[in-house]
Amino acid sequence: MQSPSSHSITASYLAGYRRIAEQAADPGQLLPVTGAQRRFLLARRLDPGQRPALVPLFFAFPRGALDLARLRAAAGHLAALHPALRTVPEVPRGVPVQRIGTAGGWLRRVTAGPGERAGQALLRELDAWSAEGPPLRLWLAADGEREVLALVLDHGSCDEHSLGLVTDGLAAAYANGLGPAEVPSWRAEQELAAYREAVHLQLTAEQRASAPGFLAYWGKRLSVLAPPPPPPPSGSGQDTGSFRHRLPLPPGGARTVAFPALLDACTRAVRRLHGGRRVPALGYPWGGRPAGAPPVLGCFLNTVVHPAGDEGPEERTAAWWDDLDHADTPFDQVVHAARCAGAPWSGGLDGLLTFEDLHRRPPLRLGEAVGEEIFFDARPLPAPLAVSVSYGTDLLVRMAWRRTVLPAGPAEEAFTTLIDALAASVS
Repeated sequence: MQSPSSHSITASYLAGYRRIAEQAADPGQLLPVTGAQRRFLLARRLDPGQRPALVPLFFAFPRGALDLARLRAAAGHLAALHPALRTVPEVPRGVPVQRIGTAGGWLRRVTAGPGERAGQALLRELDAWSAEGPPLRLWLAADGEREVLALVLDHGSCDEHSLGLVTDGLAAAYANGLGPAEVPSWRAEQELAAYREAVHLQLTAEQRASAPGFLAYWGKRLSVLAPPPPPPPSGSGQDTGSFRHRLPLPPGGARTVAFPALLDACTRAVRRLHGGRRVPALGYPWGGRPAGAPPVLGCFLNTVVHPAGDEGPEERTAAWWDDLDHADTPFDQVVHAARCAGAPWSGGLDGLLTFEDLHRRPPLRLGEAVGEEIFFDARPLPAPLAVSVSYGTDLLVRMAWRRTVLPAGPAEEAFTTLIDALAASVS
């Protein structure tokens, strides 16, 4: 394997971080960020509304079933136990860092306004997410005979693996009446050391994946990408539209549906939208803890870019395996490599595909009540088209799109193409 490039974005970032840490009054409370966290923080700075990337989960409980003081304490226990849930993002002199803050539980009641439903009120609160506050926040809104709990994380502090740790940890702390004081100082120090180790191992992997051979691979792979055409003028109506469909699974469950089948179906859908006029860029989160890293809660994923060309399924799958061999290259480094190779692409994605294995995140039980997970599809989208697939006893397929970019008719045709392709793969 070629040695890491000293001119990689990760190497430059680490050099900047060391300068910041050397001048910090409390360097022990300062940590670098992973490539994914770096992307989220910089994207937030560039967003006119300073909006963060959020990961919301919504659960319906019987009205009055939850003890709010107990739930707030349980959230504080999680923050005291997991450093990623008490970090404060900062960007001193243009260098993203994370500072370890004070643990505390954050829970608010939300009252729906005139004509508002509980889901609309919760989404309104999410849209007003303030930079002041912890990465994990809980909201509760009444909805008739039930209450809807929004469990929301800043994406810079979690990935899919982390969601199961959060829901399991919250349930256990709630059941045992635990709060921040029940995390002894030695345990907090142990968890901080483990998180620090995992972050540094991740950055080492990212720097290794920024070697010239990796950059040449991504430059060639993404050379077919081009900037998307300018969106049409904004029309009236809601900003986003959505579809959802449940697909039954054959005996043996969703393991019969490999990720390449999902990627192939999403590729067909996005190509249906663009009619083969250009090669769209699909992104999907991928990753896990680096080899040898502690299984800590945090954000260790990367956004892998897939050029949605006209290859057949077998060729596309072979290319996907090759992509995974190079998947540790940070997204900003991949964009730089593509542009250095001559691709007029600035990193914009035409579509985003996410896949969650619900077996890693069992139902949320708080005391005697089990929350029913529900979905609200009105969040701002990171791409014109977003496909989410959750697999449990069946496949729940959801597609949301920006109405200002994609008309409803073509979006529905793309969703039909997506479902037909997935249905064929599980039949």
